[in-house]
Amino acid sequence: MRVRIVFILKNRGSHVPFHHQYMLAQMIKGILMKGGNKAMIDYAFYNFSGLKGQTKVSRKGLHFYSSRVTLVLSSPNKDFIDYFLSNLFNFDQVEIGSLFLKPESVELEESIKFEESIKFICISPLVLLSSSFNDSTAKRFIQPETDTFSDMLYESTIQRMQDTGMFSEEQLTSFFKFQVVPDKGYIARLTAAQKKFARIYPVFDQDVKYEVRGYTFPFTLYAAPEVQEFVFHCGLGQFTHKGFGMLDVANSNPNSRVLKYEFSYA
Repeated sequence: MRVRIVFILKNRGSHVPFHHQYMLAQMIKGILMKGGNKAMIDYAFYNFSGLKGQTKVSRKGLHFYSSRVTLVLSSPNKDFIDYFLSNLFNFDQVEIGSLFLKPESVELEESIKFEESIKFICISPLVLLSSSFNDSTAKRFIQPETDTFSDMLYESTIQRMQDTGMFSEEQLTSFFKFQVVPDKGYIARLTAAQKKFARIYPVFDQDVKYEVRGYTFPFTLYAAPEVQEFVFHCGLGQFTHKGFGMLDVANSNPNSRVLKYEFSYA
């Protein structure tokens, strides 16, 4: 399930860096830890977007000028989402960069129909390689059109699906169909305009900073509906619980599939 958390922005014009996923990851982890439930603190099968609102760009990053800012949080575990929300709404204010945000409401995005072929867009960068201290491997560029690109995403997806305990070995074995096909026209247009679809991003884990290469482009994923549903709710690639690899369906308007979401406060 995917929920949209709406915050009131108390200091319009304030800013965050262009890439602020690590700030959101720290905020989310802090709120999970505040609740004190170790199972929820250690839970990693969730995903989230960057902050959304009316913005202007400066050298400092993204300045928000809308009265409200939105964050999308996704997980197949309703208990986890309710746990996070109940603890979040115990705070009068959270700070992301220089933004002062007051939690206001939550909306539920209605589920989509999962088929064997879905065209996705990247809401947050897609990371192929994990990282380790003093190792630049995760910054290596891999051509999106290659089988290597798809194979890496397949391996990480199946491993994460296995780790959830939600799928049998027979099911996992049956999910052999998996192919990522990039929108070649989109990539060609960016390349011709000398714009990038792959950049280096920071990731923090246990106070250690890593650098990884993230990709942002539309693509069609050919996979079993169960796999499509998993990556839609849990993200695709590495560091999904750090805010990477969040997807949405291309050519769709998520505002048209929103319901009010009720949850119980802790």
